[in-house]
This record gives sequence, structure tokens and C-alpha cells, in this order.
Amino acid sequence: MSVSIPKGFTAPNCETCPVRHKDIFSNLEKQYLSEISERKNCNLYKKGSIIFYENNQPLGLYAIFNGKVKVFKTSESGKEQILRLVREGDVLGYRSLISGEPYEVSAMAIEDTRVCFIPKGLFLSTLQQSGNLSQKLIEMLSQDLKLAEDRITQMAQKTVKERVAETILMLKGYYGIEEDNQTIKVSLSREDLANLVGTATETLIRSLSEFKSHKVIDIQGKKIIILNNKLLEEIANNFD
Repeated sequence: MSVSIPKGFTAPNCETCPVRHKDIFSNLEKQYLSEISERKNCNLYKKGSIIFYENNQPLGLYAIFNGKVKVFKTSESGKEQILRLVREGDVLGYRSLISGEPYEVSAMAIEDTRVCFIPKGLFLSTLQQSGNLSQKLIEMLSQDLKLAEDRITQMAQKTVKERVAETILMLKGYYGIEEDNQTIKVSLSREDLANLVGTATETLIRSLSEFKSHKVIDIQGKKIIILNNKLLEEIANNFD
């Protein structure tokens, strides 16, 4: 459930948006960018709020201004499988907009997240007219396919221990680290981390405990602190 943007917050102008260079609109022609800036809506999704649900019809494109989001699929038994994590500058919902099919996944804010919403008609008409946007979308869909192929390979060939190490390194690369040069800038529950790795929570906890006992990482609440990056890389790449 979204709420209004807090008093005093000004919706970002797309032409001067500090995160636009990261997303699908990074090289969009000025005339189209101006129209999107005028017609978009901005909302705040509190931590734990659903941005959209699996099987719902897409109404538009979601662009993350700041915050973090998990994209997940729910099994018939109710278990979540996190497919990817999203940060500022990323966009959500474009595959369903292009295909015209319902969302195959759900998206939830894992911290307070400000999101810009571009209506479906506006996005699709811009896509038809803008060669730059079409090219960018092709690049993003190609990258999505590569990531999906990599994940299938990872699940088939790597042990849980290797996948845990690889996931920690992925989180570091994606979200960065804090000023101490060790703590990853994201807070994830053990369950979310297990879903991201693709294993049971109990198995994930055992791997984390083993890493901690060997001083590869430390854990403070939902924060992961990398103590030995080299050894973590060796585990992820099966050099042990």
C-alpha cells in the first residue's frame, strides 16, 4: 500500500533526476522526457508494502527514485522465491507492459521506497516513437535473459555454500558498502537471503554460521559485514 509523498518532498524532474543515467530513460530524447516528467506520478511505499501483485494486469511502469525492492514469485504452497533485488534507477514492470500479459511476479519495498509511475499508454506511445528508448529496452531484455541463464547455471552447478558466497558478493557489488569498507548497504532477513540463494532458511543459517566461524564474514542484525573478501571470492568460485 502506497502513501502520499511526505510534505516538503518535490517530485523529481526527469530531466535533472540524479538517478536517470542508470535507467531505461538515460538517453531518451528531450521532448519525450519532458512529457513523461509532466505526466508521471510519484508515491512513497513504506517498508513491507506491495508495489504490484503477481497475476494483476500492468497499468504502467515503475521507476525507483530511491529505496530497495524485492521481486519475487510465490509457489502454490506460499513459499517465496526472490528473483532479483532492485535499487534506485531501476525500473519494474516493463516485460508485462510489452507482452500485454499479467505480472508473473510481485514486487515489495524492503525499505521505504519512492517510486515514479509512468502510465501504460504514455510509456507504450513513447516506445513507439523513440528509437533510443526501443534500443535501451532491447538491451535490458537481453540482460534479463543473460541473468536468468546465469541463475539456472548457478543453481545446477554450485553448492549451497558457493551460492551463499556468490550472493553476498552480488549484494556488495549491487548495493555497495558503507564507510567502514566492510558492511553491505542492504538489510535482508535470513528468510529473504535464503530465498535469494534458493535454499532453506535453516541451510542458509548454517552456511552463514560457518562463514562467521572462519572469520569470512560477521553479522549484525540484518547486516552482513565482509571480513575476508578474497576468501569469499574463492568459496564462490569453488577454489577451496
